[in-house]
Amino acid sequence: MSASSLSFRFAVICVIAGMVMGIGMAATQDHSIMPAHAHLNLLGWVSLFLFGIYYERRPALDVSRLAMIQVVLWSVGTIVLTIAVAALHLGYSAADPLAAIASLAVLAAMLIFAYFVFRPARAVESGPAARMSPAE
Repeated sequence: MSASSLSFRFAVICVIAGMVMGIGMAATQDHSIMPAHAHLNLLGWVSLFLFGIYYERRPALDVSRLAMIQVVLWSVGTIVLTIAVAALHLGYSAADPLAAIASLAVLAAMLIFAYFVFRPARAVESGPAARMSPAE
């Protein structure tokens, strides 16, 4: 499996979970976990989908082990952070250390992604280039 494929799959799982959270909040008229809902949609759906597009456009990077690690670290960090933020907003202050650790995991994943974005172009495009062709 490629990093882009994994990113897209996790993104879809996150958006479905985010939608279920939103519907649940609307149905109960209890919006106390709205910050967790926002974290899941932004970090899980939007960011993972954008990572997937970036990796898909760079075939050599898409199959790299470090890209897979970045996606998994981001995904696990996002899930744990979402749960911790929800717990905090429901009054469980014991989740604070968990939120801190998950935040650091997400930051580490972003630093890995930043490395990919800022490293020299020749290192990024070491494989076959992605080509776009017009539709027939």
